[in-house]
Amino acid sequence: MKKQVLFSLALAGAMTLAACGNGNSNSETAQTEQSEAAAPKTMDVDSLLAAAESLVDQPIRIEGICTHTCAHGGTKIFLMGSDDTKTIRVEAGEKIGSFPQEVVNNIVTINGILREQRIDEAYLLQWEELARTQAEHKHGDSGAGCDSEQKARGEATGNVSTADRIAAFRQRIAQRKAAENKDYLSFYYIDADSFNY
Repeated sequence: MKKQVLFSLALAGAMTLAACGNGNSNSETAQTEQSEAAAPKTMDVDSLLAAAESLVDQPIRIEGICTHTCAHGGTKIFLMGSDDTKTIRVEAGEKIGSFPQEVVNNIVTINGILREQRIDEAYLLQWEELARTQAEHKHGDSGAGCDSEQKARGEATGNVSTADRIAAFRQRIAQRKAAENKDYLSFYYIDADSFNY
């Protein structure tokens, strides 16, 4: 009888140890699966722009062709999708600092956070005041901005005055207000944490 009890206890102990071991393995597997599920899938520029409103402030991974690096320190690049009307700005985060010129004309993969910039009437009034102040003090550039930036915002590129750009934004805001009851324009960009090409 004692042998049967001891054997039963030993068997129960072995089963408990086996179950604990399996529990840890399943736990590790579950953690790995959760980590893989939490990591964003690589998107292309077109898909990101189509879903951007629902992805703001979330981690994303995107791949696209780099068409431009800003000349002022390489802190911004622009990735193009299926055509040049589908472009997104990528800003070098603190971990990156700046992008090398060699990324231009290469396929670049970016990991970062999608951000939204809103242009509304308050933004336009500040821009007008800045333009007026610069004109009075003869500081700054023409205000035309980077062609790649303008293209990413759906603006006319080339030698367009600041006043004309502001007027065009007001018109687009009015159209969006009428269509969607939103009195602002949304432009999306990526705060990049890492990249490779």
